[in-house]
Amino acid sequence: MARPRLRSGNLPAEVTSFVGRRRELGEIRQKLATARLVSLVGPGGVGKTRLALRAARDLERGFADGAWVAELAEVRDGSLVSNAVVAALDLRDQAATKPLQILLSHLREKHLLILLDNCEHLLGAAAQLVGDILRAAPEVRVITTSREPLQVPGEHVLPIPPLDLPLGGGAEPLAQLRQNEAIALFSARAAAASGAFELTGANQATVIQLCRRLDGLPLAIELAAVRTRVLTLDQILDRLGDRFALLTAGGRAALPRHQTLRTTVDWSHDLLAPGEQALLRRLGVFAGRFTLEDVEAVCTPGERASHALEAMSSLVDKSLVMKEEVNGLGCFRLHETMREYTNLKLQGAGEADLLQEQYVEHYRTRCRQSADQAWSRTLEWLAWTELEIDNIRSILQRCIACADAQCGLELAGSMAYYWIMRATTESVRWLDELFASGPSSPHTLARAYRLRGWLSLMQVDPVAARPWLARAIAAARETGPLSLLSESLTTAANAETVAGDAVAARRFLDEAEALSSQLSDYPSTVGVIQARVVAAMFRGDRDAAGSAAWEGVRVSRDVGDLYMLGQMLLNVGLVAMMGGDLEASQPRFLEALGVAQQIDDRAAQFFLLNALGWHAASSGQPRLAARLLGAAETVGAGAGSGVAGPFVPMVAAAKESSIGALGTAKFDAAFEAGRRLSRGEAVRLALGAPDHVEVPAAGAGAGPLAARELEVARLIAEGMTNKQIAARLFISDRTVATHVGHILNKLGFNSRAEVAGWMASTNR
Repeated sequence: MARPRLRSGNLPAEVTSFVGRRRELGEIRQKLATARLVSLVGPGGVGKTRLALRAARDLERGFADGAWVAELAEVRDGSLVSNAVVAALDLRDQAATKPLQILLSHLREKHLLILLDNCEHLLGAAAQLVGDILRAAPEVRVITTSREPLQVPGEHVLPIPPLDLPLGGGAEPLAQLRQNEAIALFSARAAAASGAFELTGANQATVIQLCRRLDGLPLAIELAAVRTRVLTLDQILDRLGDRFALLTAGGRAALPRHQTLRTTVDWSHDLLAPGEQALLRRLGVFAGRFTLEDVEAVCTPGERASHALEAMSSLVDKSLVMKEEVNGLGCFRLHETMREYTNLKLQGAGEADLLQEQYVEHYRTRCRQSADQAWSRTLEWLAWTELEIDNIRSILQRCIACADAQCGLELAGSMAYYWIMRATTESVRWLDELFASGPSSPHTLARAYRLRGWLSLMQVDPVAARPWLARAIAAARETGPLSLLSESLTTAANAETVAGDAVAARRFLDEAEALSSQLSDYPSTVGVIQARVVAAMFRGDRDAAGSAAWEGVRVSRDVGDLYMLGQMLLNVGLVAMMGGDLEASQPRFLEALGVAQQIDDRAAQFFLLNALGWHAASSGQPRLAARLLGAAETVGAGAGSGVAGPFVPMVAAAKESSIGALGTAKFDAAFEAGRRLSRGEAVRLALGAPDHVEVPAAGAGAGPLAARELEVARLIAEGMTNKQIAARLFISDRTVATHVGHILNKLGFNSRAEVAGWMASTNR
């Protein structure tokens, strides 16, 4: 039997500033050979995360389904731990299935490694989740990092010490000293900071003293090393020495390691200019990643625009703030130790309450103002919300705790497209808790009630949707505007159609049509069109359904609403298929699938794979149909979606036709082959198999690979690592990692294995 194809997970391309740790890496490997859970335990700043990432990278090839990292540092609510792991494993909360169920179902037959990073503030929730995973998925292994054990049965605890230190006398040969973990880290970071640092016989004694003074703590060493940009080694040592003397009164043994780190951070903080100090402590208000625009609005309002940029650049240079890129957007975040420190400083400065007010108001205003971008600039809006979601969750949690339903419902109501495409069951919980937390204005309630009913409808529960939509209509009648009343009426019409009450549906739709004719408003217009399509399809009027769906395609394409465009294209294709027009249906399904891939709408991908499976079965391609239906099942499970409504007889007919053509055994084999495909492979099968359609990229800026990228892709297909590719092409590891990221983005892939498969299939 062939060995399962290796799949990469979501590990970062490089583990920066990692040195040594051979002993700990060996212990992790040894423990995971017999245990299913290894917890790396130690204080902040000791390097647990980097060690765990390096271990996962080294072990990845031993797991058929890859190694995956879920970062929990920015998750503040224990109930969202399973959501974070679902997202980390590239799954999706987009239906009625709870995230924990989606996760356990996905892992049940998987052979993979999960790293849960920074569990200390969520110990109970993390322990419960890990226990559930270990019981449900026998071939899954877990590494956790935390400041204390999870206390889960079968847990193997590995205390992580600081880096190995050289002897104090400085008598070691220079070549041997360069191999020391602490010295190597200091040298690497100092060289990166100053551009000219080199360990020599003249400075080795001072570097040894510095690393010993800093107890071998990686974060403390890095903070000291970056100061070589402006200070000599002796100046750094003298200034740190003065601080430690104050703490210990001359007794070095009295200084515990956590105090070492605090002292080093204090020293770095006190070397900042006053404005930089103020900005650093104010950054502690952010619960997750943040942009420069967020910093300007929350931390430096009223100051000149260039001030925040200059100060942030300085803080990044000094390793006090980390710069990242998420979905093509530049952003920042704090190391968890630094976040704790900045919060203490913020409290000490008496600014915490003011900063919280500015923080909440900024996101409240930003979300309210950007709500229209969800349908007019869908890709950019989704990229922004995915970057900011931890801050938004933090404010929703605060609103519930403070009984501020008005603010919370405004915020949640403006995130409708995000909830529909990224976090459906989560949003239901937020809304229900906010409704119960306190009073709100009728207008805000009307919008939130309508969203709550829409979410129930998306979860294929029209009965649950009815009371929410009734409240939305009543509140909208009271407060307006007419566009909100129209949207509520059309959503209610859809719920009644699905529930089987055509009379009630017609009554709601008639009123909505009358209102919409008075408005020049896209949301109410497209809502009426969608309700017409749904009603016509349920009563079997293909002409009316097709006419309305084409109008929806035109309207949504004109304004750039990719979510609704995909829905309308699917409807056009379904109407054509129901009328037996195979030639007309396929291009619409394929275009809709390209749109769904572009905005990463997993539920739409699930339904479109089923629709294309039906098309393949109807056009004499039973094996392709079986594979597409199997692939759809896997994609649907990863989003929590199942076959419902008109898709039930459609899928049943496709299966029956394919089994009739292939026989049960061959159908089952093809179905299982499709089920084993990754989501990217499934989409490419659907897009490429019928007419060799080119695969569109998942985001903007797609295009053919550049010459250098194609060269890198060829070497990936040969099985080379980034380091090997760098050596072959005489470029840096970081440049290779950048090329690999561009290749994956342009081709819409998630792993190197998929790049290799693409190279083979295209004979490049």
